Amino acid sequence: MTGNRIRARWERHDERFAPVHGDTYATVHYDEGSWLEGPAWSAAWRTVLFSDIPNDQVLSWDEATGAVGVWRSPGGYANGRTVDRAGRMLQCEHGSRSVTRTEPDGTVTTLADRWQGRRFNSPNDLVERSDGSIWFTDPSYGIQSDYEGFAATPEIDGCHVYRRDPDGTVARVADDFTGPNGLAFSADERTLYVTDSERKHLRRFDVAPDLTLSGGDVLATCDAGTFDGIRVDDAGRIWAAAHDGLHCIDPDGTLLGKLLLPEVCSNLTFGGAKRNVLFVTATNLLLSIRVTATGIR
Repeated sequence: MTGNRIRARWERHDERFAPVHGDTYATVHYDEGSWLEGPAWSAAWRTVLFSDIPNDQVLSWDEATGAVGVWRSPGGYANGRTVDRAGRMLQCEHGSRSVTRTEPDGTVTTLADRWQGRRFNSPNDLVERSDGSIWFTDPSYGIQSDYEGFAATPEIDGCHVYRRDPDGTVARVADDFTGPNGLAFSADERTLYVTDSERKHLRRFDVAPDLTLSGGDVLATCDAGTFDGIRVDDAGRIWAAAHDGLHCIDPDGTLLGKLLLPEVCSNLTFGGAKRNVLFVTATNLLLSIRVTATGIR
């Protein structure tokens, strides 16, 4: 099936979605995963890194050759990742229950693995702010069983959202989630969006100059399974992975439209030379589809 195309359907829910469209078929780049997650585009490498969590591998798709290879195995049961402004790979690892950075020479630096001396549950997804701080979610999926990590007893009283500052300090920034998952900043970084997969909704927080959060109202609720990973485009629209595809949500909370795909979607990223190609992990598939939207970091 690799190299084949599968049908994608655009569904408009609001007239503001009219300018948003793209290919009617998505290209399949990989179809041998168990549960794929965490796609991240590297412009320097022209590569998408993504995880097959249950098989404990980090895989790479090369744009120039179309080949998929193993980037790291074992992969630390890695989940979400992003490329920082220096071109280094940041990722959340269920196995080590930490946030790590891969340096240019290939060595791995642990950036955060504890809060107040207690190990995290299983960091899930992360985003880097322009000031160098790294924001990440910490649900318990990686310690609930041996399927996506190692079964363990939680050391922290719940599943929360954290910030790791450039000096290494870790702060808890939100503590009223059940299953915090995907997160993304608005272009001006004054707003932080976070999904709660257990409650099946997306929340919006205001980011103060001192990096504290306020607000946290529910912006949108998922009508198809639940929300997982999210990204924001240069028009401010939020793209959320859901069970029926990708939901496109206006900053005012309106569901603008959907990109319907045949598999449960876990995450997405914008890539390509113009950042107008959506790379999507969908159950066992890595897909790409060119769209008229342009992603931001």
